[in-house]
Amino acid sequence: MAEAADIQGTGPSPARRWLRRTITVAFGAPLLAGLLQGPVVAAPAPATTAEDGTGSRTVDVSLDTLAPSAPVAGDTVTVTGTVTNRGKKTVTDATVNLRVGPRMTSRSEIEQVTGRTGFRNDSDPAPLADAPTVKIPRLGAGLSADFSLSVPVSELELDEEGVYQLGVSLTGQTSDRQYDRVLGIERTFLPYQPEPTEKKTQITYLWPLIASAHVSAQTATDDQQTPVFEDDALAAELRPGGRLDQLVSLGRNLPVTWVVDPDLLASVDAMANGYRVKDGDLDVPGRNQALAERWLDALEKAVQGHKVVALPFADPDLASLAHRGKDVPGSLGHLQSATALAGVTVETVLHVPASTDFAWPADGAVDPSIAAVATSAGADKVIARSDSVRDDLPYTPTAARPLGNGSTTAVVSDALLSTAFEGDMVRAEGSTLAVQEFLAQSLAITLEQPEDQRSIVVAPQRMPTASQAQAMATALGGLSGRRWSQPSDLLAAAAAKPDPDASTAVPSSSRYPKALRDRELPVQAFRDMKTTRDELNDFKVILTQPERVVTPFGNAINREMSTSWRGEARAAAIYRNNVLDYLQTLTKGVQLVDKSDLTLSGRSATIPVTVQNKLLQGVDNLVLRLTSANKNRLELNGDRYAELPVKVGGGHSQSVKFTASANVNGQVPMTAQLYTEDGTPYGQPMDFTVKVSEITPTVMLVIAGGVLLLVLAGVRMYSQRKRVAARNAEAEAAEAAEDGTAPEPGRDESGEGEPHGDEPVQPSDPTPDTGPESGDPSGLGEKVDR
Repeated sequence: MAEAADIQGTGPSPARRWLRRTITVAFGAPLLAGLLQGPVVAAPAPATTAEDGTGSRTVDVSLDTLAPSAPVAGDTVTVTGTVTNRGKKTVTDATVNLRVGPRMTSRSEIEQVTGRTGFRNDSDPAPLADAPTVKIPRLGAGLSADFSLSVPVSELELDEEGVYQLGVSLTGQTSDRQYDRVLGIERTFLPYQPEPTEKKTQITYLWPLIASAHVSAQTATDDQQTPVFEDDALAAELRPGGRLDQLVSLGRNLPVTWVVDPDLLASVDAMANGYRVKDGDLDVPGRNQALAERWLDALEKAVQGHKVVALPFADPDLASLAHRGKDVPGSLGHLQSATALAGVTVETVLHVPASTDFAWPADGAVDPSIAAVATSAGADKVIARSDSVRDDLPYTPTAARPLGNGSTTAVVSDALLSTAFEGDMVRAEGSTLAVQEFLAQSLAITLEQPEDQRSIVVAPQRMPTASQAQAMATALGGLSGRRWSQPSDLLAAAAAKPDPDASTAVPSSSRYPKALRDRELPVQAFRDMKTTRDELNDFKVILTQPERVVTPFGNAINREMSTSWRGEARAAAIYRNNVLDYLQTLTKGVQLVDKSDLTLSGRSATIPVTVQNKLLQGVDNLVLRLTSANKNRLELNGDRYAELPVKVGGGHSQSVKFTASANVNGQVPMTAQLYTEDGTPYGQPMDFTVKVSEITPTVMLVIAGGVLLLVLAGVRMYSQRKRVAARNAEAEAAEAAEDGTAPEPGRDESGEGEPHGDEPVQPSDPTPDTGPESGDPSGLGEKVDR
């Protein structure tokens, strides 16, 4: 992941500044003004005291500033710093002085001097005669004192142009050894080129604008698909003094080639247009929109007139892909899509054209598989490094040369210059020593073959801190006089005429550094990417607006391959899991609604199955298949299974009905499964049971016989009632005749009309004794439609 924003400069540490202010208050300004002539009062050492020193490492000498960094005739060189007593004895009668020389004759000699610590009589020169010194009468154990020395160039004994060793030493005594000796020394380099060389080295300095991944695959539900960030840490790097802010503000005035990760531009552009940030299970509005707008505006102005190189989107780890991922199907396809997206992203955001012809493996380390993968997406130039592609030459050759079979151009950056600022540049000493060594090495390159002009490329660390960027800018400022070098750009460096003696062989796989291999993405990472990619491919075919899903997830998979994950295995795995989890959440938004068991009471019926779409967009190109586990008992459209198309609007459900025919009673397991149109299963199957309760012809015959018997019984009962009624009527009539009360023919006692003739009276049908049909459920299980 990205380093934390480094907002400190190259001056003294806060603790040291506090100590200096304390000294000023306690002893007054006159004491500080007399450092060159009078004694220096000791101050407590910083809390980070190193281990106790002995011999010529008793006192730690720190060089905080050296100005000018590349002096010419007439200049005065000023060196400031601090001496700290690391020993257990008090140092007395100490003197801080300058030592200049000898002149360095090769780059390797400069490198050897850099690795020295203690004083060496055979190689360290004597102090400059008649040069100013600083006297320190007493320096207690663990205490420090500042010094400042200024010497005209004419007194530095610089005989001719070249690189000189410059040392600052402290000579003094201790209570156990009361004689003068060197108790501490620090060396640096003084490049001296008073007049411009006839052939200047062309130096191409890459200025990387790269950050780690911050954008998730998730987007808001609005029409603009507002991106959701994993965190808001990118804002800290964009703020004034932050890492990315420093790179832009420093780089705008430097002769550099901008090397940009398009994902960073897209991320900041998303912030500028409104973004959201994850907050637990929710996401909240981002609050740094104005900050992103300001940074993008500054960057757009800074790159005007400069060459811009766009890396593939999200800066994929080419070595990891070559060593661990190329055998996982589909992995190389992401490199191709990332390359295709690079140029258009840079031009859209910054409104400048960008070259996409360059591939940059981690630390410029290459082997045959890396070279093959790097150029597989269309790039025909590889930025390598000289500690990988090694030249067995007594001089530094031009960077560009054909690689392998000649179809690829390698631009071999200089390893010493490229790694010059990888250390701790927060402390002033670290920055000062790195700048002086960088300038010394660059002059040494020119003086190796002063009659030949060569082209050198510097490719620093991918994500320099703010303090490292400041040191890099200081070093480039030291080259601004153009006395032995002149600036160039990466496109020109790649087109330079190769040195015929430079190496063109691709290093073998066995030479690839183990330290780099151990930090690569594992094979499982590429398998995880494949899983996400496969699920995305299955998902997008059912969407009516697939681009709303394909674009954010495609970019997220590219980010999973980023070089920034090196050494961050746990964070990389979390990011991959988050992407896959969110995709699966979306795919589960289209699902079958669980169904209870059914009861089929009839020979045929329809079986409904409900498809639910919780997405905001519609789904199409789906097929629902319903399968019977027992075709002989229950069949669908005359077969074991039936399929029907499915199309559901966003946020809706659809009931799909299948026609079923029953043959035999019993339970039949059923399975419903969604498929894409190409036959790929989508989602999880849904199982339920249909209970067949079929009414057979025999049962119907028995029921019909029963009904007939009931009808015959009813007729018989009706006939009997008629006969009884007739006999009763005749008896009543006879009795009435005997009593003389018989009614008139054709009338009853009430005067109502009676049937004429001998037709008997018919009684009405009996009142029914069944209650109304119940509206309650018929019992457990679901009834099907018939």
